[in-house]
Amino acid sequence: MFVDIVKLSLSSGKGGEGCTSFRKEKFVVKGGPDGGDGGKGGDLLFEVSNNTDTLSKYAGKKHLKAEDGLPGGGARCSGKAGTSLVLKVPPGTQVFDDNSDELLLDLTNDGDIVKLLSGGKGGLGNYHFKSSRHQTPRYHQPGLSGTTISVRLELKLIADVGLVGFPNVGKSTLISTISNAKPHIANYEFTTLIPNLGVVKSGEYTNFVMADIPGIIEGANIGKGLGLDFLRHIQRTKTILYMLDVSHYISPLLQYKTLYLELSKYSKILGESSFAIALTKIDTISQKEVNKISKELFEFFDISKSDALLYDTKENLDYHFQDKQNIKQNLPYFILPLSSATHINTNSVAYALQDMITNNKIQRG
Repeated sequence: MFVDIVKLSLSSGKGGEGCTSFRKEKFVVKGGPDGGDGGKGGDLLFEVSNNTDTLSKYAGKKHLKAEDGLPGGGARCSGKAGTSLVLKVPPGTQVFDDNSDELLLDLTNDGDIVKLLSGGKGGLGNYHFKSSRHQTPRYHQPGLSGTTISVRLELKLIADVGLVGFPNVGKSTLISTISNAKPHIANYEFTTLIPNLGVVKSGEYTNFVMADIPGIIEGANIGKGLGLDFLRHIQRTKTILYMLDVSHYISPLLQYKTLYLELSKYSKILGESSFAIALTKIDTISQKEVNKISKELFEFFDISKSDALLYDTKENLDYHFQDKQNIKQNLPYFILPLSSATHINTNSVAYALQDMITNNKIQRG
């Protein structure tokens, strides 16, 4: 079960109580205070692990608490410290204070272990309170309480490329064709109900992570369809691939405008992200129609022959790459027709995306 939002009450452990004790030993005439200290309460930590990809482990749980420290004992014996509670979460998890909505932790790197709450300090035993004027102290400190906080965990998938498009435009088919992901595929809308991640091998020593996001419709940014639930996952992706269905009753250009508007309304950063365009299901129309649609997009983005490197494949399909030395803002890195069903340009899109990812890293320095 894919779960990407959970609410929890988290508590660190209470410190153990100190001890009031006096040394009583055979043949020892003069004893004295020897009460030990209480143990420290357990901390509450988060561990980022690639071995998990959902928050389902915490679904249905209300309160998680670290172990309390044990009380001290006689003969200056300290109580055992409470065991820390370690919560394993997938990379991309954010921890928010559920009351103030403040971002407390942003957990992105596999293997990181980050402390959220410290356990309460253990109380001091009466041994610490002896003095020349007060040789028999009969009091000790109670342990300090742990900290309790209400949090909201939100998972935002981390991927190099996010697939964005209307429902049933071929996103799942593409990711299943060029990666190791095996999403559910069917010929009806909203077959993808959860995001799918796949690793795309783009060379002998290169690969990247691709995310298949559930279909977006107009109004997704205000809660229509499934978009609002999963638009957050696109925020982590470094590159967006708009997938425009040439067989759809809505023109590819209008599809792009609608999708771009929804992403921009949801997040200004998404509207400014680097992107590329794939024209899907080109096996359903003629080559002449494919080239016509491509040129309409060229004209919309004001891509001239001098800006575009036009390739003529054996299927006679045009596509465009931006100049690698001068990647322009708000222009697609490439416009590429493809068909996952007949494997036209599926390898090309993988290599083109890898090239785009590499060049974006160079541009960012």
